[in-house]
Amino acid sequence: MTVHDDQGRRGGGRTRPEGSAEPLSEAYDTALLDLDGVVYAGGLAVPYAVESLGTARDGGMRLAYVTNNALRTPDAVAAHLTELGVPAEAGDVVTSAQAVARLIADEVPAGSRVLLIGGEGLAVALRERGLVPVESADDDPAAVVQGYGGPDLPWKRFAEASYAVGRGVPWYASNTDLTIPGARGIGPGNGAAVEVVRIGTGGRFEPKVAGKPLPPMHRETVLRTGAERPLVVGDRLDTDIEGAFNGGVDSLLVLTGVTDVAQLLAAVPEHRPTYVAADLRGLLVGQPEVAADRDGGFVCGAWRASVSGGALAVETVGGAAAGEADPVDGVRALCGAAWSAAEAGEGVPDGEKAIARLGL
Repeated sequence: MTVHDDQGRRGGGRTRPEGSAEPLSEAYDTALLDLDGVVYAGGLAVPYAVESLGTARDGGMRLAYVTNNALRTPDAVAAHLTELGVPAEAGDVVTSAQAVARLIADEVPAGSRVLLIGGEGLAVALRERGLVPVESADDDPAAVVQGYGGPDLPWKRFAEASYAVGRGVPWYASNTDLTIPGARGIGPGNGAAVEVVRIGTGGRFEPKVAGKPLPPMHRETVLRTGAERPLVVGDRLDTDIEGAFNGGVDSLLVLTGVTDVAQLLAAVPEHRPTYVAADLRGLLVGQPEVAADRDGGFVCGAWRASVSGGALAVETVGGAAAGEADPVDGVRALCGAAWSAAEAGEGVPDGEKAIARLGL
């Protein structure tokens, strides 16, 4: 596995995004791609995703699709990707449903009944591990499992989960993402559904969670892909990027989903990606260096960022006009200034005006 540890880190905390002389699709053998917010949103392809993934694949990079969304089966996900123009097979897809099913199977007797609150993807994953999905707390389940079941999941399913968990039945969750991106915006994810059951049982119980950023998902991904030099590609700091951090591998954050620039600048060490790009076109190119200058600023491309009076400032350098400079280079430079300030114990500087200056 490729892990960087150079001038971008000081005392264990990354202080700036790293550069790469090679296109990322050549520097890494496998892209471990999140789906929602990275490849598609609400069923529609994210701009530039199809073309970029096709070019990366044709160049020899393996594409694996790693998602916390437990709703659909790997076959259904692969069919959807193929319809979008990204040919994929079920074996290319790793879901949190598979990870949680393996976790449960390791901890309950073979052939056990499992109370299922979720969709077909989770049901198929349970059966793959020899477990029997049931729908009632009165079916004597050995475990309760929750996975995203879509917006039409009946309310009574949460009641069944609450009855069983309240009786002491072991509780599992595919993931705890509070939100999920869709075609119309950001909606509640499986984490919100988990909170319903937590509240319904008086807050006395905690589920065992399998999905990103926790180790069971990383284990499942490694077992199914065999990646040697993986690059995690995602849109969420608290799942994709933290999962890469926990697994000791490099990551690329794309700004096409949940995370906005303000959240990126305020990221704690485990949420700081190795690389930042606007979208999946970032896979096909090298990454520009973010260099520290003698005055304490950080330069990337035609942008220089610094901290003054507790606030971030950004300006163009080399005579470039703001409208001609790549705003993502400005984001990278701002990351250097913001993360370095945080590592120095100065807190997170205010970035509102600097972000506006980039036109983002």
